[in-house]
Amino acid sequence: MSGDPDSRTARHAAATTEGDQRITFRDLFAIREFRALYFSLIFNWVGDYLARAAITVLVYEQSKSVLLSAAAFAVSFLPWVIGGTLLAALAERYPYRRVLITADVYRMVLISLLLIPHVPIPVMLLIIFLASLGTPPTQAARSALQPLVVGRDKLPIAVATNATSVQAAQVFGYLAGAALATAISPRVALFIDVVTFAVSAILVVAFVRPRPPAHDRAERRHLLRESGEGFRLVFGTVTLRSIAIMMFVLTMFAVVPEGLAAAWAAESSADEATRGLNQGLIMAAGPIGFVVGGLLISRLAGPALRDRLVRPLAVLSALALVPALTAPPAPIVAILVALSGIAQGGVAPTLNGKFVLILPHGYRARAYGVMQTGLQLSQFTAVMVTGLLADQFWLPMVVGLWSIGGAAAMALLAYRWPSPGTFAAAIEGQLTSPMSAPAPLRAPVATTSVTPERP
Repeated sequence: MSGDPDSRTARHAAATTEGDQRITFRDLFAIREFRALYFSLIFNWVGDYLARAAITVLVYEQSKSVLLSAAAFAVSFLPWVIGGTLLAALAERYPYRRVLITADVYRMVLISLLLIPHVPIPVMLLIIFLASLGTPPTQAARSALQPLVVGRDKLPIAVATNATSVQAAQVFGYLAGAALATAISPRVALFIDVVTFAVSAILVVAFVRPRPPAHDRAERRHLLRESGEGFRLVFGTVTLRSIAIMMFVLTMFAVVPEGLAAAWAAESSADEATRGLNQGLIMAAGPIGFVVGGLLISRLAGPALRDRLVRPLAVLSALALVPALTAPPAPIVAILVALSGIAQGGVAPTLNGKFVLILPHGYRARAYGVMQTGLQLSQFTAVMVTGLLADQFWLPMVVGLWSIGGAAAMALLAYRWPSPGTFAAAIEGQLTSPMSAPAPLRAPVATTSVTPERP
């Protein structure tokens, strides 16, 4: 029958495969607005990772504390943890273009204050926290604007392109930030961060066209209520909830080497130049692996194979870090982190693409806020807890045991992962909804009535 769920799944899979063959990177970058948003994104992230690596070095050199170094790394997660969903919900009250420009200028001004000589470390961390308050509305607005710019047919490849490119920016930022901080001065990296915000704002002003906000004044309700609707949508829908929880857990166990890299490198070598190189290698290895994994999976695997690889790669993302228990040298640590990154790169773009396709228009920024809040909370908790433990116990043992727990958690989530038919039905439900009008805030019927498939 034409209405049979299996036949619908087959039609959707065939359409997706045909779309993957038809749409190329050239098609995507032929869209002027996407090019502007893409390069704005890259400039933002390069500057942020330069600054993050530099501040982590500065704090560890002055305090010699793993915990304080981890706190310096984690402070930029706090805005998401404290009020990320509320800040992200603001993006749907105002035009996305205006949100992007305002947030870039706001962060540019605050980060410029760090260029003043002799700013105490506590004040620097406070400024970084305040500047990071501009991140949730920026990322939410960018995520919500992207489907309107590229359309549904190009959205999966746009999501994958952004994800792998951000990781490449992270590689460059971490390596350059650690090198600049140890060889010249952390303030050089901070100055570059200021410039990147200015360039990003100019790109959006020049090439992104104005659009009305997702909700006009008559549709607005209390900000807390609007934020709560995002939580109910994500956690009240089987497919969205499954994606969210897997991404939260994956991130919680994969981020630890980055957060502890400065201390790990310092413990492995007394030479300053070697220490800076080791830190950069450990911090950059994950993003490098992510880029490699994302490119390999996107180019060599079709949609059906990508779906099947979600479970084993999710488990591998934590399992790859377990050999840290043996305290290998920094280059071997970097290889382990890269293997974990390859697994993450094979999983994250697939899950991100499904997540965005399932979301109804008018709730994308809020749902993105929920996801980012969970991701940042997961990372913040992981870095702070392992940093505290590493101050008291042997650092390699902490990372190895933490990774064993992560592998067990990912195995449980893989066992409970929903079936391909569940995801296909959820996406098909949104394909029949017009993108220009908000869909009713409820979980799609098809996604709440299907029992998750067991492997």
